[in-house]
Amino acid sequence: MTPVASKRAVRDVFLDRDGTINRKAREGEYVTRWEHFEFLPGAVEAIRLLGEQRIRVFVVTNQRGVARGKMGEAQLAEIHARMLEHLRKEGAAVERVYHCPHEEASCDCRKPELGMFLQAQREHEGVDFSRAAVIGDSRGDIEAALRLGSLPVLVAGVGAGEQSADVRREPSLLSAVEWLIRQSAE
Repeated sequence: MTPVASKRAVRDVFLDRDGTINRKAREGEYVTRWEHFEFLPGAVEAIRLLGEQRIRVFVVTNQRGVARGKMGEAQLAEIHARMLEHLRKEGAAVERVYHCPHEEASCDCRKPELGMFLQAQREHEGVDFSRAAVIGDSRGDIEAALRLGSLPVLVAGVGAGEQSADVRREPSLLSAVEWLIRQSAE
């Protein structure tokens, strides 16, 4: 089955954060301060390119480090504010950052659950998951995309070697966005 979004131009893109936009911390560790946040090569350009195509960008990120006491909501908000400011200065825009601060299996927002996506749909007019893509580096990102009927794009990450006709694989966010723009124009 081909995802519905691949049949029409994509209008909205939901991006994972860690491992997609920025370098992921080592297993069991978290990006808890801006000084530890490092954009992946091409990520800022990718987000800028989406904006140039009038494709809205939302960030949906699991941030279990809050539940585990590794950082507070204020620290996370500061990281996101500085990320958005850096992107803005580079001509790249994000509509909104949604985050899940909970442990696994304790809420309806932690990906692959759909709470963050549904909140974005409630808060932003015209979000149509059949005309959206979800780009991330984990099985949870891809599972959420498939449950939404959105186009799933896996960048490197966990399961990158697995084969499935329903999932597009790209080595980076920039190559994923370039592919998405090309296929949306067809």
